[in-house]
Amino acid sequence: QVQLVESGGGLVQAGSSLRLSCAASGLTVRDLDMAWFRQAPGKEREIVAQVTWSGSSTIYPGTVKGRFTIAGDSAKNTVSLQMNSLKPADTAIYYCAAKFKESLDYHFWGQGTQVTVAS
Repeated sequence: QVQLVESGGGLVQAGSSLRLSCAASGLTVRDLDMAWFRQAPGKEREIVAQVTWSGSSTIYPGTVKGRFTIAGDSAKNTVSLQMNSLKPADTAIYYCAAKFKESLDYHFWGQGTQVTVAS
């Protein structure tokens, strides 16, 4: 089976940085496309960033472009989300997700890690 475990969340002040990490087991990350999603209280889950192993990475929300960076480390079998200049609006549960390269849907999900940004 594929397992995804997130770490790195926490409570920080506005303007601070956090680096989330997702460790994958069961398959190498090179077998997968991976992404970070987030869900704020009372809102629908949204994709934040996606990385593939063809040299493509995408940051989706305009509100985080220039502040967030996604990167994969195939040697460590991890995917990270570097979050800088955090704002209270970034407060959410952040989920790591993965799918087979040939699939359209994300099949595998981590348990989520809470990010809280205090003003």
